[in-house]
Amino acid sequence: MRPASEVERRRLNDSFAELCAIPSPFGRELAVAERVAGELRALGFAVEEDGAAAVAGAECGNLLARIPGRTERSVLLCAHLDTVPHDGVVEPVLVDGGWESRGDTILGADNKAAVAVLLALAHRAAVEGAPVGVELLFTVSEENALAGAKAFDVSRLRSDFGYVFDHASPIGEIVVASPTYFRLEAHFRGQAAHAGVRPEDGRSAILAAARAVAAMRLGRIDEGTTANVAQIHGGAPGTNIVPEHCRLLAEARSLSEATVEAVIADMVDHVHDAANDPECECDADVVVERLFDGYRHKTAAPQVVAAEAALRACGYEPRRILTGGGSDANAFEAAGFPCANLANGTQRNHESTERVSLAALEGMLDVTFALLDEIAASAGPS
Repeated sequence: MRPASEVERRRLNDSFAELCAIPSPFGRELAVAERVAGELRALGFAVEEDGAAAVAGAECGNLLARIPGRTERSVLLCAHLDTVPHDGVVEPVLVDGGWESRGDTILGADNKAAVAVLLALAHRAAVEGAPVGVELLFTVSEENALAGAKAFDVSRLRSDFGYVFDHASPIGEIVVASPTYFRLEAHFRGQAAHAGVRPEDGRSAILAAARAVAAMRLGRIDEGTTANVAQIHGGAPGTNIVPEHCRLLAEARSLSEATVEAVIADMVDHVHDAANDPECECDADVVVERLFDGYRHKTAAPQVVAAEAALRACGYEPRRILTGGGSDANAFEAAGFPCANLANGTQRNHESTERVSLAALEGMLDVTFALLDEIAASAGPS
């Protein structure tokens, strides 16, 4: 594996900074998608857009480009174009050997660090060719429960397996298990009344929601299971009205299918128990949605073994990890397409202190080059 040259590293960093400065919160990825597709087409690669926009609630669909290789074998490399929503303008700056946002915003390294790496790979392949065929997939609305990846038709792929570079932890970590994730939304409807004159005629939706939350097990339930209440919203214009409406939004996720189903069922029970409490009796409408399925790779899964070899070739010690987070890999695995999620060295994603070091950004480019070489070698003579 020939590491990235100084020219390639400079282009990678310039591209990364430019991508981060383009706003692309989920659902509004069009500008960054046009930037990515334009660069790929300028390099001579055809880019196809699917119909995921309508399903994922986005301005555009997923982008797929194919790079021919020197063997018939190919591999999928995937990054998502969107970020979490944020206020303000992202202005990437270099601070102590790494990229940060100058203002109080996210940086967008999740996942534009991976987008920049894939574009850098395309530049080398356009000049030198690729050791194996590469399918580059850029998804939309990943931050919206993997909506773009779930809408993508994996039967379009020619690869045996693939990778996403979308775990914010040190390079070398390989996600081998990811959770099943449920979201719960509950609406409490009570009875308004004057809080100072006849409170006994009212039924407080906020009190019912509060009692439901107080009864729930939240935080880390066990080593592979978590639950969280993210939002309670309701009330009345003044303090003198017993609140009639309240909305509660929560989630549960676990590496164990049986456990997460039990936890979410327990949360639903607490909603109904609170709504039936005589002190705050309310009507309760509950919607539970399974947002994505978990997966667990086998010990000898080829995508994991190849990744470990590529990481070692670049001087990183591979480490198999479990995660409580999801990625596009969850959607692809659920659709029957094997996919591994590799850590890309970003830090504190979704936070205003988000950061990625130059060493990590450039290191993932070398890992990507090594990954293609490893897959080509394992394929044997063409």
